Amino acid sequence: MEFLSRRKIGINSLSFKNLRRRKLRSILTMLGVVIGVTALVVLVGLTTGMTNYMKESTTNMMGDVMIMNSTGGGNIMSQPGSSFLSPEAVNELKNMSQLYNIKEEVQFFTEFNGTSIYIVGTKDRSQIEINGTPGVVISPVIEAMGYQIGNKITIEDQEFTITGTFSEGAMGMGVLVLDSDKALPLNDNKPTSLTANTRGDPEVIKEEVENTVDGITVSTKSDMSKQIDDMMSGLTLFIGGIASIALMVGVISIINIMLVNVTERTREIGVLKAIGFTSREVLGSILLEAALIGFIGGVVGLIIAAILLQIAIMLFGSQIGDIQLVQMLPVWLIAGVLGGATALSVLAGLYPAWRASRLNVVEALRNE
Repeated sequence: MEFLSRRKIGINSLSFKNLRRRKLRSILTMLGVVIGVTALVVLVGLTTGMTNYMKESTTNMMGDVMIMNSTGGGNIMSQPGSSFLSPEAVNELKNMSQLYNIKEEVQFFTEFNGTSIYIVGTKDRSQIEINGTPGVVISPVIEAMGYQIGNKITIEDQEFTITGTFSEGAMGMGVLVLDSDKALPLNDNKPTSLTANTRGDPEVIKEEVENTVDGITVSTKSDMSKQIDDMMSGLTLFIGGIASIALMVGVISIINIMLVNVTERTREIGVLKAIGFTSREVLGSILLEAALIGFIGGVVGLIIAAILLQIAIMLFGSQIGDIQLVQMLPVWLIAGVLGGATALSVLAGLYPAWRASRLNVVEALRNE
């Protein structure tokens, strides 16, 4: 048993030695895997990070339920009257005993200085980092028009004093954030949505509210998370499919290089089989070598991808929101990429390994 164990260690160590013996070739082979993994992780990581950030932001901002106009679907791009809640519906909702801590919010576009800007009326400022004080807060696009803290700004014939600025999450748009009580009159007192806490199970209250008040749709936190998942999953799959092409190119290069290695090591394989190593052990040694290429390439690719994603957060954090690296690199993505790169590399090395294991000892030893 001890002899067999030592022999197994010997054949496995040979796989590591072969990688070190042909360092440049091994590095170039791994490079294909590294590029593929890096592209896959960066692209999927960005969409995954955006998905997680949107879900966390949504659930943190809303209460137990969010109520919107069912006719307009709560679409902020629709015309007033079709996407906003009517004053009658709002009054009816406020009088329902099942709901409390009701907050009105409004979002709409309006013309300002010849361009379209986004007005956000909200009670919750926790999602933005304000430079100055809460009140009337503007994004960099409006700042670039010459407006600063303390300046007067006129929106829909109403004059306001700018109290702060922000950049995080503005997405390159002209955005003005103010208290919902001040924003509602700018939109004929029609809110885009109501958020509220419920006295009881949100799913049960959701049905009761929808059955009581006409023309509304109610979403719970789980509904909102599902909507975001549905919206982003298709995009993630599409981007992941494109990035996977780069990884497949790297895997194909492994097949080519492993065939070359087997051809060059024909005599060496013949010697191994002559001194007692079985075809199965030779097969395992070649497959281990391929697995090492995939695993090491995957690790290096993950490290490079993490660095690139962190740089993206540092450079564009104010435009894409307060996304953390851990949101872009969930455990399932790391494990999936490492496992996938290793498994694909093993599959790529399967034919070269099978070919090596089938070599005839006498013919292999005659090979020069």
